Amino acid sequence: MSSLFEDDPRLAAREPLEEGAVILRAYAAGQAAELVGAAGEISRAAPFRHLVTPGGYTMSVAMTNCGRVGWVSDRSGYRYSPDDPETGKPWPAMPGLFLRLAQNAADEAGFRPYDPDACLINRYQAGSKLGLHQDRDENDQWAPIVSVSLGLPATFVWGGKRRGDPARRIRLESGDVVVWGGPARFIYHGVAPLKDGTHPLTGPARINLTFRKVF
Repeated sequence: MSSLFEDDPRLAAREPLEEGAVILRAYAAGQAAELVGAAGEISRAAPFRHLVTPGGYTMSVAMTNCGRVGWVSDRSGYRYSPDDPETGKPWPAMPGLFLRLAQNAADEAGFRPYDPDACLINRYQAGSKLGLHQDRDENDQWAPIVSVSLGLPATFVWGGKRRGDPARRIRLESGDVVVWGGPARFIYHGVAPLKDGTHPLTGPARINLTFRKVF
């Protein structure tokens, strides 16, 4: 099977996971402070909140959105909405800084062009986690997910295409970017409970930016 990723000495920080998936180590490190600042501005217009799943479970991760649409969850289901249900207003526009980072990272991973509709901004604190799941609420099911880690390190759980497949535990540092799409689009993935700590940029938290092409 051919790979989306070619050997290239300029891309020594590229860490392939499997066909269609790669970690770009420290790819966003130089922009981390600006990214965290922009996320803070977005959260002032659309505050972080703990969503409720259709099953009635309150997520431990706090979330907000920016972009043309935002991902929301409540007892009626998972969906994308152009408006913030808490404010009734459109989600904040996606900053150019965010869009350029997502497009450049997708390009590095072999996915071009890329025009994400949504950026989910997750805030993890000690004990926050995301169980193994697939991202299936998007109409475009080939375009990649681009996930940017900022602040405290986290353990990313990378599984298979079935929930019961063996999973790897991968440490992600601030500035690491994970891109997966195409043949890897429906891999089960999650985040182990965040360990207690403090980071110069985010204090006792980890911020994660997750870009998605919805339509």
